[in-house]
Amino acid sequence: MRALIVGGGGREHALAWKLLRDQPSLEIIAAPGNPGIAALGRCVPVSSDDIAGIVRLATSERPQLVVIGPEAPLAAGLADSFRAAGIAVFGPSRAAARIESSKAFAKALMREAGVPTARAIRCVDAASAKRAAREYGVPVVIKASGLAAGKGVIVCETMIDAERAIDSMLTDDSFGAAGREVLVEEFMEGEELSLFAITDGTTVLPMLPAQDHKRLLEGDRGPNTGGMGAYAPVSLGTGALVSDAVDRVFVPTLDALRAAGAPFSGLLYAGLMLTSQGPKVVEFNARFGDPETEAILPLLESSLLEPLLAVANGSGLAGRELKWSREFAVTTVVAADGYPDKPRKGTPIKLPPQQPNVLVFHAGTGAGANGELVTAGGRVFAVTAVAHTLERARSESARVASEIELEGKQLRRDIAWREQERSAGAPRN
Repeated sequence: MRALIVGGGGREHALAWKLLRDQPSLEIIAAPGNPGIAALGRCVPVSSDDIAGIVRLATSERPQLVVIGPEAPLAAGLADSFRAAGIAVFGPSRAAARIESSKAFAKALMREAGVPTARAIRCVDAASAKRAAREYGVPVVIKASGLAAGKGVIVCETMIDAERAIDSMLTDDSFGAAGREVLVEEFMEGEELSLFAITDGTTVLPMLPAQDHKRLLEGDRGPNTGGMGAYAPVSLGTGALVSDAVDRVFVPTLDALRAAGAPFSGLLYAGLMLTSQGPKVVEFNARFGDPETEAILPLLESSLLEPLLAVANGSGLAGRELKWSREFAVTTVVAADGYPDKPRKGTPIKLPPQQPNVLVFHAGTGAGANGELVTAGGRVFAVTAVAHTLERARSESARVASEIELEGKQLRRDIAWREQERSAGAPRN
């Protein structure tokens, strides 16, 4: 059996690793892949944004399953192209992927479907956005509506900060097309929770809740990033909370997308804020999130390949369930010098010897002129440790991440600090 994974980051490395564990005879092809994925399968130098090139590759290779990792090709309609070519693909259509590619669309859909979320005002000019910010008061959240690599959300503590963020997006074009439409959103107080669900459009298979760390610096300070680490499980993500989220968030959202003529199948990711009024949706993603995927998949004891195939080939998920380890996983991201604004590429890397119960997923690596391992992106590695206690997983993840030799590297050593304060590393019962 052959599977094609579209993408070349840490999420795709984790997907390849898990699918190969599920079926060791599986032939993995990745486009474009990375040096870590190359150790598991065959990488083909076709960009994930090259829709025609990816479809030609799949038409030639005829994989039994395609998994699309990044959001940009989903938004560009890659899954539609595969379906038109008769190739089984796990990933939503372009129309359904608007749940991520347009925050304005997602907000309007939630409002109509009665899905709990913060109030927001859509704006396309700076003057109206500033009026909306004054209406909500500070703190206030300014969001680029389009795809901004996880960096298009700015929490503003003062009105001056809000006006600067608005001008940056709508006047200075700092986020390009993604920021030419913005949402001015009321601030929600609480902790965030990432909840993934595999879905065929009707049946929902929720995955283990995780929590990521968006800020660059320890103590959740500094600029927003694509994610500096994640951990799972999260004690706040109880079975009751997950069931409630399925009933009040996932099902009505899927129903609304189907009613809008855009049925969703694939991985629907709800970023939830656990407020005093209950969980509310911060945003949706239309694919596996990064770096949460690198923390969640090592804890999945049942097959990932089987439900992905069931969704891709249309046989459905009825009667299926996922089984999870009772251990803890902590993922520490190692980022390049200059990340997130201007990450330095081409810096040599030396990895420590492989450690038991620690997985080093390549996220932004490439080959230098002499074949040596070098940086090729902002987030370079996602280092996941699995252990019986949270504290052990935290310490091992941070230790191995610290041992990676990379000039100017950036990493946080406080991943899962909130959970540590709650649980003190007690084994799960």
